Amino acid sequence: MEIIGIPVADLYTWVIIPLFIIVARIVDVSMGTLRIIFVARGYRYLAPTLGFFEVIVWLLAIGEIMKNLNNPACYIAYGLGFALGNFLGILIEDHLSIGQVIVRVITNRDATQLVETLKQKNFGITSINAEGATGEVKLIFCVINRSRMTEIIELIKHFNPNAFYSVEDVRSVKEGIFPTEKPGFLSSHLNAMKVRRKQK
Repeated sequence: MEIIGIPVADLYTWVIIPLFIIVARIVDVSMGTLRIIFVARGYRYLAPTLGFFEVIVWLLAIGEIMKNLNNPACYIAYGLGFALGNFLGILIEDHLSIGQVIVRVITNRDATQLVETLKQKNFGITSINAEGATGEVKLIFCVINRSRMTEIIELIKHFNPNAFYSVEDVRSVKEGIFPTEKPGFLSSHLNAMKVRRKQK
């Protein structure tokens, strides 16, 4: 039997199985990427749940590889699925914007406007005078939700374009002042899960 002039056996071997492996690898590697991120963020229940499904999908993919060891298309599909899974996992995590980050700003220019603007937007900030390599500087600390990171960086570039700033992940936060926002459905529920866990 043939489909578009191609024997069904060849179509299954060289097209369907490799496609299945690609999709399975994209799914399990994306889950793995998110699982690692959730572990780093402290989601102790969600990370193992993702790991459970990740391993099941991986077993399906590796099972097809073991049954088709003489098919080079499967090896290519396995590698391609792994690469695409990493890329997709990072995109998903960026879109979710889970957790908080600390933004540090060091500037030798007057930072009064930047500080006042951040306060007006209800960002909780701490600013102190410090001594840098080239003289006196203003040091500004701010812990924010990751979903607002682009906004605060744009403010820094607008008011103090030559300021040095760094961004680091924060594992946990207690108290603090955060701007009111409307996060996405999934990210809001994930953050709510983390808050409930900390209160136990």
